[in-house]
Amino acid sequence: MTNSLLTSISSSNPSAPSACPTNQKIGKAIDTLTLKAMLSVSLAHINHPAFYFCLDPECPTVYYSADGKQLFTEVDLREKVYQKHPDEDETLICYCFQYSVGGLRKEMHETGVCHAVEHITAGIQKKQCACDIRNPQGDCCLGNVRQTIKRLRAELRQP
Repeated sequence: MTNSLLTSISSSNPSAPSACPTNQKIGKAIDTLTLKAMLSVSLAHINHPAFYFCLDPECPTVYYSADGKQLFTEVDLREKVYQKHPDEDETLICYCFQYSVGGLRKEMHETGVCHAVEHITAGIQKKQCACDIRNPQGDCCLGNVRQTIKRLRAELRQP
C-alpha cells in the first residue's frame, strides 16, 4: 500500500486504554515488533510504546496506540489485512505461506477439500513461519484458516 495516511488524533476521554478510538471496540494487544514490520511509513511515526490491533472489518483503523492518540490504517501498511477483507479472494489469510482466501476457495470448489491447514502446520513444525512479524494480527493464522475453510465447506453444501 503506497499512500501513507498516518493519523494522529487528540482525545481527552478515550473510552478505555485498549478501545479503538474509531469504533470504541476492545482490540488485541500487539507487539510493537509486529507494528514495525507491517508499517510502510517511517518508523519515526511510532510515538507510543503500546499498540492494539482492531479486528473489526467495518473499522478502517488497523493499529492504535494504548492511549488512543495515534492510529494507523491499511494505507500505512505493507499488506492488506485479512480481518478487514475476510471475503476478498486476493486477500492473504496466511502471510508466511502465501495462502489467499481465493486460493482456499478454489481448492475447495475444485477438489472438495483443502489441505492448507496441513501444509501450514508442517511449515510451523519445520520452523518456517514468522507469524509474529508477517501476520498483521501478530500471531498464527491457523484459527482464521480453519474458520474460513469451515465457512467455505458450508457454502459448498448450499444449493
